[in-house]
Amino acid sequence: MLEAPQSRSLAHQSAGQLLVRRLMRAVGDPDISIRLWDGSEFPVTSRPPVATLEFRDRKALYRLLFSPSVGFGECYSEGLLEVHGDFLAFVNETTRALARKQAGSYHWPRLRSRLHALRQNTPLRATRNARHHYDLDNDFYRLWLDEHMIYTCAYYETPETNLAAAQLAKLDHVCRKIDLQPGMTVVEAGCGWGALALHMAEHYGVSVHAYNVSKAQVEWARARAAERGLEDRVRFVLDDYRNINEHCDRFVSVGMLEHVGPANYRVLGDLVKRVLEPEGLALVHSIGRSYPRVADAWIRKYIFPGGHIPSLGEMAEIFEPHRFTVLDVENLRLHYARTSADWLANFEAVTDRVTERFDEVFSRMWRLYLAGSSAGFQSGTLQLYQIVFAHGDNNDVPRTRAYMYPR
Repeated sequence: MLEAPQSRSLAHQSAGQLLVRRLMRAVGDPDISIRLWDGSEFPVTSRPPVATLEFRDRKALYRLLFSPSVGFGECYSEGLLEVHGDFLAFVNETTRALARKQAGSYHWPRLRSRLHALRQNTPLRATRNARHHYDLDNDFYRLWLDEHMIYTCAYYETPETNLAAAQLAKLDHVCRKIDLQPGMTVVEAGCGWGALALHMAEHYGVSVHAYNVSKAQVEWARARAAERGLEDRVRFVLDDYRNINEHCDRFVSVGMLEHVGPANYRVLGDLVKRVLEPEGLALVHSIGRSYPRVADAWIRKYIFPGGHIPSLGEMAEIFEPHRFTVLDVENLRLHYARTSADWLANFEAVTDRVTERFDEVFSRMWRLYLAGSSAGFQSGTLQLYQIVFAHGDNNDVPRTRAYMYPR
């Protein structure tokens, strides 16, 4: 007997719901509702949903089942998935649910991280990976970053502080942590568009050698130095951090470690040991994790190829082999959640211009990346560590943290 069309439709609908529910269980049963390609809708839990995830095509479900992270990122970017309601609330909720689902998992992610760490981030590969992200287009970043083009965690001294003020506060926070004094020489590894180097030279009276492998960023930074009359105090070098040779009173690296890779942490430690003066201070500022694990597959494929987010234990490979003394560790996780949310708000205000410059797939991909970043910090999946350290026999170091904060 032939099956009636209506029966086949109900069977497909039932199978679709069954597969979606299985997928939702695998990601921790977030408080959302689901809308399928046939218009049917159902909640994932009994609690009020924060938003609705629409599967516009059955193929999207199959791609998520095959590869949840890459599948979701690709299908959302391509428009096969749509979120109705507060987008950031949706990403926060799904990230929170998944984090709770994975809370008991430790040994397998740690093993995968160790295997991934065996991959060497050579100078050539590091340059190629960095330029994939940072050489997109300076004008693209100007659309949604602050006026100083600072693309790292801001420091919100009050809830009312806006992004621009918080970014300047972060620069001062870093400068105070390393106790910058006029006449000092600073080496910066991974300088972005040069905001920190220029700020240190202009407001703290120091000389800076700043290294970066992104040609677009270095050209921008050199132009800003010329505009502000700082060319004699700041030298922007288009080169890999491994080629740093200048001795310095202070060493800083803000937002570069994520691109270094665990296999090179000891190399970075060797470098600091070699160039930092006996009574010098160093600071590393990096996104981190509470435990070792491999970066998200979609992020590695489309946003930060070659990237690795270290745990504190992994970062210890910079300090311990060289007998550095760790003086201070601060976690600015919630500051980065706010920073990413502010970037997302700026980005959404110029989405039409981004789409016109690139295309809709690119715009949706970056919207998801910025929202996912904020959600990662909000859920505790991601951390933001600032670590101050010195040579192990350096006793000319601050005794308290009072010097870090203005009175």
